[in-house]
Amino acid sequence: MGKTLAMFLKHMDAYVSDCYDSIAVFLSIHIVLRFKAITAKRNVPAIDKYWDTLLEMLWPRFEHILELNIQSIQNTDPQKLGFLDTRPHYITRRYAEFSSAIVSINQTFPHDRTLTLLGQLQAEVENLVLRVAAEFSSRKEQLIFLINNYDMMLGVLMERAVEESKEVEGFQQLLNARTQEFIEELLAPGFGGMIAFVKEAEALAERGQLERLRGEEARVTQLVRGFAGTWKAAVESLSQDVMRSFTNFKNGTTIIQVGHKPGQERAGGEKAQHSWQANHCMPASWPCPPGIG
Repeated sequence: MGKTLAMFLKHMDAYVSDCYDSIAVFLSIHIVLRFKAITAKRNVPAIDKYWDTLLEMLWPRFEHILELNIQSIQNTDPQKLGFLDTRPHYITRRYAEFSSAIVSINQTFPHDRTLTLLGQLQAEVENLVLRVAAEFSSRKEQLIFLINNYDMMLGVLMERAVEESKEVEGFQQLLNARTQEFIEELLAPGFGGMIAFVKEAEALAERGQLERLRGEEARVTQLVRGFAGTWKAAVESLSQDVMRSFTNFKNGTTIIQVGHKPGQERAGGEKAQHSWQANHCMPASWPCPPGIG
């Protein structure tokens, strides 16, 4: 039996030394770990040394391949990637599929070194996505690219990994932050004046500077009239722009729903208007923004 196992080890060493398929190597590691657990459960220690020797071959090779992937991402020059558009990039898709596979397999026999290397790979991919986004001239295009890529990676990871995983949590936070920034960027042309006034009014009210707030009657009247005449067309244009920009229909729909809120809550009539005026200490003669009155 010793010669047979020695032959297996020789062939395995020859194969592993020239293998760059990290998923295949990682699967082999977990197959060995599973068989090792089975033989231990059945009290068969005769081939423990064989399992250990296999693991001594496989673990360093797997870590080496993962380190090569990290180095490759670090050295990637966005200007050499060819034509770029705002859709998810093939590199981020490959990363998401690779990472989700490793995370899924690693759940059986968790390994801290693997998680550390995956964390380093994720950090480098996040940096690469930012570097590629910087190639776009406008902030809007940059945000669309970031959202499309974060959303795609998150979707692939959530199909295979647990929702509590570090990777899912990290990309969810990035997606939320960039989505909020994009919505503000999208609303600024049509609703920027109204949004700025509401923020200023809330800040003044919190500081108790109500006299200054009452002195803004002419400004708010002009803002409300302009808002009333343009909000429907602005919202329609916003919706069309969003649906053209995002590859994930569900994500685009969510952004539209959040973006529609400034002009969406028209129900409530005089009650909503008086409530808004009372909260901001404004005379009843002042008009209320169409979105809330």
